[in-house]
Amino acid sequence: MSLFDPALVIAVPKVLLHDHLDGGLRPSTILDIADEIGWASHLPSTDPAALHRWFVRGAESKDLLQYLATFEHTLAVMQRADDLVRVAHEAAVDLASDGVVYAEVRFAPEQHQYAGLALEAVVEAVQDGFRSGMAASTAKGRPIIVNTILCAMRTGSRSVEIVDLAVRMRDCDDRIVAFDIAGAETGWPPSLHAAAFSVARANHLHITVHASEPPDLELIADGLAQGAERIGHGVRLQADVDLATGRMGRLAQSVLERQVMLEMAPTCNTQIGAVASVADHPIGPFLRMGFRVGINTDNRLMSNVSMSSELAAVATAHSLTNAEAGRLAVNAMESSFSSWTERRRLVDDVIAPAYAALG
Repeated sequence: MSLFDPALVIAVPKVLLHDHLDGGLRPSTILDIADEIGWASHLPSTDPAALHRWFVRGAESKDLLQYLATFEHTLAVMQRADDLVRVAHEAAVDLASDGVVYAEVRFAPEQHQYAGLALEAVVEAVQDGFRSGMAASTAKGRPIIVNTILCAMRTGSRSVEIVDLAVRMRDCDDRIVAFDIAGAETGWPPSLHAAAFSVARANHLHITVHASEPPDLELIADGLAQGAERIGHGVRLQADVDLATGRMGRLAQSVLERQVMLEMAPTCNTQIGAVASVADHPIGPFLRMGFRVGINTDNRLMSNVSMSSELAAVATAHSLTNAEAGRLAVNAMESSFSSWTERRRLVDDVIAPAYAALG
């Protein structure tokens, strides 16, 4: 059996570590809520298919700022508690239907307060949605675990407030597992939020940091210096590696030796111009060199991807064996911010046996 079989690629268990809640809405949900709140007139189209194409065009522009601008519309329909519950519920159900058995979904609570919700109410609504989505998926024979990463906007000034929120709410909900900074990266290095990262480290809260824009290696190194256990995307580490000879610089060598997970999203990385194509993406060579890499969706709506489509695209472009595809999933699960017991159970009882059975 081969992962080039479309039915099989959906069926195999997949692990997703980098997915943005506000980047994965169903177009029909955007339209429903927009109609209720009076936002429909602001949308570029009220036809679901045309609206979806508009979001994808923004992602394919190879302009990160234009890409980020599409979030105006998804965020607009995520300001009421009931709408946050719905979006989170649907995210869990959609991922489970795609064969994802474990996911970490991230969002920035500060971006969901325009209608007056308190930060705690925002997070509670999202967690309620994830819980109901997990329950519904399990009832249908598609069990999934969804954990949450809270993000602060790196262009803003609320990172300490958000990490404090994460620490506080983790005490009553252990599905809140980590802190991240998101948004435009160039000119906004992680060290600008050193105080927030210090709080996370002091409270043993997991840290992951986006680092996929210029100035390339500097952002990755800065994220690691702030305590990042994983790097969001990390595609620009290729500047420190000669893929032809295997030679690498000090930063790449450190990432390899420390087995820092690179949360790669090949289609998104291509769309924003970090690489020319999925075939040119370093994920395949990095995997074979021993780097700890995984496949991710980033923003399913904007990039028009699913975990299955990303796995199929990478498997095709890099001629992955079934064993290599399995290693990507195991890498991700072992690098997840879930509990040790949960990680071992999913690797030993679900993921490894499924890929071993492929032969």
